[in-house]
Amino acid sequence: MAPQLSVHRLRLSAFVFKISFCYSSKRNQRNIVNSPLCLSEKLLVVTVATKDTDGFRRFLRSAKHFNYTVKVVGRDEKWIGGNYMGAPGGGQKVRLLKSALEEMKNQDKIILFTDSYDVVFASGPKELLKKFQQARHKVVFSSESLIWPDRHLEDKYPHVREGNRFLGSGGFIGYLANVREMVAEWSGEDDDSDQLFFTRIYIDEAPAGRDIQTNLGEKTDIFVFTDEVVLKFEDGRVRARNLLHDTLPVIIHGNGPTKLQVNYLGNYIPNAWTFETGCTVCHEEFQPLTALQSEYPLVVIGIFIERPTPFVSVFFERLLKLQYPKNMLKLLIFNKEAHHEQHVNSFLQEHRNLYRAVELLGPEEAMDGVTSRNLAFDMCRQDQNCDYFFSVDIDVVLKNENALKILIEHNLPIVAPMITRTGRLWSNFWGALSPDGYYARSEDYVDIVQRRRVGVWNVPYVSNVYLLKGGLLRSELTDFELFNSHILDPDMAFCHNIRSKETHQLRKNGIFMYVTNLHTFGHILSTENYQTGHLHNDLWQIFENPLDWQERYIHPNYTHIMKDHLIETPCPDVYWFPIFTDEACDHIVEEMENFGRWSGGANTDPRIQGGYENVPTIDIHMNQVNFEKEWHKFLLEYIAPITEKMYPGYYTKFDLAFVVRYKPDEQPFLRPHHDASTFTINIALNQVGLDYQGGGCRFLRYNCSVEAPRKGWALMHPGRLTHYHEGLPTTAGVRYISVSFIDP
Repeated sequence: MAPQLSVHRLRLSAFVFKISFCYSSKRNQRNIVNSPLCLSEKLLVVTVATKDTDGFRRFLRSAKHFNYTVKVVGRDEKWIGGNYMGAPGGGQKVRLLKSALEEMKNQDKIILFTDSYDVVFASGPKELLKKFQQARHKVVFSSESLIWPDRHLEDKYPHVREGNRFLGSGGFIGYLANVREMVAEWSGEDDDSDQLFFTRIYIDEAPAGRDIQTNLGEKTDIFVFTDEVVLKFEDGRVRARNLLHDTLPVIIHGNGPTKLQVNYLGNYIPNAWTFETGCTVCHEEFQPLTALQSEYPLVVIGIFIERPTPFVSVFFERLLKLQYPKNMLKLLIFNKEAHHEQHVNSFLQEHRNLYRAVELLGPEEAMDGVTSRNLAFDMCRQDQNCDYFFSVDIDVVLKNENALKILIEHNLPIVAPMITRTGRLWSNFWGALSPDGYYARSEDYVDIVQRRRVGVWNVPYVSNVYLLKGGLLRSELTDFELFNSHILDPDMAFCHNIRSKETHQLRKNGIFMYVTNLHTFGHILSTENYQTGHLHNDLWQIFENPLDWQERYIHPNYTHIMKDHLIETPCPDVYWFPIFTDEACDHIVEEMENFGRWSGGANTDPRIQGGYENVPTIDIHMNQVNFEKEWHKFLLEYIAPITEKMYPGYYTKFDLAFVVRYKPDEQPFLRPHHDASTFTINIALNQVGLDYQGGGCRFLRYNCSVEAPRKGWALMHPGRLTHYHEGLPTTAGVRYISVSFIDP
């Protein structure tokens, strides 16, 4: 006997009273007993489900929300009713329904037979039965705009003035006796067409059709396909509104190419997310890791380096900070770029032993992105201990140290943390697909990206970073070539294959993918204009990836300068404040030494206008290393806000910028002079006492010296008129400073 599931019957006393009233009151007895409220006790939802999928659980959740009673048949059977794609099928559903109806004794029952994997209830039994009664037919089918599977029967369908003309077998409602009589005619095979069987009954080609009143819900008051509706938010409730007929259907069905749309609608209906409550179902599958009685799940992290990418060393620094036991992490690093071998090797040399296992495939393997990803998935597939596969592209900036824990606790088959590209609406998910399978913007996409709507969202595409259950690879996703396609990029091919996984009636809607923005996770780097011709190429990323550039190169106390009064005044009208990290200083120095073409310190200098330098230094100009544009951007973004506070009315427009080198045996000091600027910015690029001895700056007019410059701190002072100054002797080591002349 097929199992029966009662879905959350209300047990409130008021409801019990109403039911009792329906059957005991003699006043208007006939009208009361036949009212939708009374009939709702007679309603039974029957559905076929041979597998427990996300779509099936969504169907049950919506049924539970409205207190439907659901009978599930076929739970112990293998689906052999066809896949609906290449040929008609579905006969197994009719056989299972026929068997279930034969066991039912209560002739007063009303049967709603519906698909489940791609169906959501939008309203309750009372409204459903009211609309069924208004139809005044014994059986009412859902209707479609296209005829399937036999187009030759089109002329036999009656014409309708409005609505859909053709029968859909995905849902119908009728009295038990009539439905039983209708399906009693079934004698086909499991992979025969259920829709053709019901179509012939409807157009009176089958004997049952001559005795049973059947009708199509062509105005879609009861059933509707998802391409015909929009969301309607009202008073804390979400409905699907049929635009064509301005109706509110009860049952939402994603049929054929519209199946992805029911995933979108299911993110909201029947109150999964509202403006008043936010997400009400986001934690239904939640399993906290703190509740585990055993060790954490084993996670294989696949790291993919397929192109030159900025801030790779920072990526590995963040990987180390990931809050997850490292003895439960295996690393698979696929590095296609020789440019990044130094970054990968440096990380592994210092930290390989922290992890349970590490495997590296480098550029010498000559492995493309498709092959590397297929291989990575298969490594997890073949490892029975692999509980999760965490796929991370190297251009992902995962700033949330708890990201992996959060994703695991969601307990979903495939879930991605939402990341975006800074300052743009680009993200690592798509809210919808175009008819040809490419990106389309869903109605809610912008709100989700900007976190005006927060939740866990069923989406058709994720990329760059996502978590996948290892058991899924060993059960549903056994095909090795998940990323292969002749026409699609690997990420699109992967998502297409996930969506196309055939699971019973789902046809092309097999495994759900989710993106979560319940937390902020990070962002994705821009790699389009990343050049690899310098020693420290990340220095040039101030335009393309300004937030990452700031995090790596701007002093962590910079943002507190004004608030916490960090600007010091060591001499009159001389201001001292933190600006660069140690890494920024080191990279600038190393970049200049790598370039190596230091000036000779002579007065004749063809690099400057006029060709003559009155007070020469041993230096390299920023434009010599093609860093002038980036340095100007740095001055405007980080120096100008300070200068405009300290020197009101002056604005930052730099005239000349260079790095100076002082050495005892080369140029140990600089004689007293005025700078050729309105004001000057000097930044110490290394540390006194550690890298050199002596040095500093003395302002003669005030007899005031700054003799212990702090690495990464800027010294800002007037140039031409008042602050006659000199560079104090460097007695040992090598001292580096950057100098910028500002002329508003």
